[in-house]
Amino acid sequence: MDSTTLARKFCDLYGSKPEIFCAPGRVNLIGEHTDYNDGFVMPCAIGLNTRVGIARRPDSKLVLCSQQFPKQFEFDLNSLPRKKVGDWCDYILGVAVALHPAGYRLQGANILVESDIPIGAGLSSSAAIEVAGAFALLSLNGIDLPPTEIARLCQRTENEFIGARVGIMDQLVSCHGKSGHALFLDCRSLQFDLLPLPAGVRMVVCNTMVKHEHASGEYNRRREECEEGVRILSEHFPGVRALRDVSIEQLKQHAQDLPEKIFNRCRHVIEENRRVRAAAERLRAVDLHGFGKLMRESHVSLRDLYQVSCRELDVMVEAAEGLPGFYGGRMTGGGFGGSTVNLVDSSAAAAFVEQIAARYRQATGLVPEIHICSAANGARREF
Repeated sequence: MDSTTLARKFCDLYGSKPEIFCAPGRVNLIGEHTDYNDGFVMPCAIGLNTRVGIARRPDSKLVLCSQQFPKQFEFDLNSLPRKKVGDWCDYILGVAVALHPAGYRLQGANILVESDIPIGAGLSSSAAIEVAGAFALLSLNGIDLPPTEIARLCQRTENEFIGARVGIMDQLVSCHGKSGHALFLDCRSLQFDLLPLPAGVRMVVCNTMVKHEHASGEYNRRREECEEGVRILSEHFPGVRALRDVSIEQLKQHAQDLPEKIFNRCRHVIEENRRVRAAAERLRAVDLHGFGKLMRESHVSLRDLYQVSCRELDVMVEAAEGLPGFYGGRMTGGGFGGSTVNLVDSSAAAAFVEQIAARYRQATGLVPEIHICSAANGARREF
């Protein structure tokens, strides 16, 4: 749905004209589960978006409706809930809650949300609604925050209100994405370089159409396992604050001090950081085959060391191998289902979609949802 259509539906629903803000989903080309370890990542914003329409109300109510979900929510801004409701509204409600400790008083607002980002596909639908909602609330209330601070605000929403201990990658790329570019992001300093993607390549995102039930709990558990590795290693290396600070030599030197599972989690993160830096060099050199090799290595590590893949993701990754125009692919997102991202020559992308869909359907009986994507711009006002 475009902004004009959303504005018309907003008028039909609320009887007033809205401002409309848009925030994109993302794929992460390489650098998985490194963001909350102060590491390196390489995400791109994509042309799948969440749009939020907003208009002022005369009272102190925050009214939330969605084009995707039938349930409407209404809250009093003077007494917002301290805990999540457990529904889609939490991603905007949490932003409003996060603004209160900073001393911002919000005015009443009507909000309508629309999104074409598939939920549970590993494409950061949650970050997109947070970012679009934050831009909308901040604009309506005349609050001026830099994009990186908006990303931090949305990350706090996930961490403290939603209860997902995510890093800042998703929110930051949704704010800062640039058409035709990937972000080579340092998740500690939040400094990033914009790396041009060759015009003749496309990102083909293949949704496996599964999301396993234990995904959110396992995500938090992986973070706890990394923190345990840091605790043990910092006893030997006092300067270690995160796995970002540990070399593979240091890890191997103290392998006997770590449980095998903790060692494997740490090894993935440390080697993945190396892969991201190497991938940035390959992209600068326009070496797509070298970049694709690093994507394959990343998936193997996520499958075997970090153990966040699943049968469907592995089948989708294997189904891409040998297809014309394919450079490399891997799972993208937190794992346990969701999507793969594949770098494919633009001239072969349409045929790639047909062939990988047929292979995946034959192996699993599932019909995948597949998008041919280019890197897109970040959050913006549209209307």
